[in-house]
Amino acid sequence: MSTTFSKEEKAAMRAAVAEAKAAQQGADLEAACLAAISSMGGTDKELAETLHDLVKSHTDLSAKTWYGMPAYANSDGKVVVFFQSAAKFKVRYATIGFQPDAKLDEGNFWPSSFAVTKLTAADQTHLVTLLKKAVGDV
Repeated sequence: MSTTFSKEEKAAMRAAVAEAKAAQQGADLEAACLAAISSMGGTDKELAETLHDLVKSHTDLSAKTWYGMPAYANSDGKVVVFFQSAAKFKVRYATIGFQPDAKLDEGNFWPSSFAVTKLTAADQTHLVTLLKKAVGDV
């Protein structure tokens, strides 16, 4: 097993350090999130824009970046949901993931991230349900 990080992983770690500094200096975290989305291309950008619109329309989570990716945090500043583009790590699908502060627990076994290549109207409805549950609105 390799103990070295890929250049993408190293870039994500550098982004996390920069985000922490920016937050301490009172930077506009939503602008950083929107910039991260606008830097994407194709399907990644479309999916990230859709997630952003759904989060902003249906929750009170705050936009920010997390390891250089769009993310949405609760009032304590803890990331609840994030988007990871397919292109960032050169994989075939983007990921919408939920962190431990998301209130999605169902018994002993539940999904915490989803591979996504497209978001149909039905998918968006399901995602809104997950987002509302994640913030305790369901």
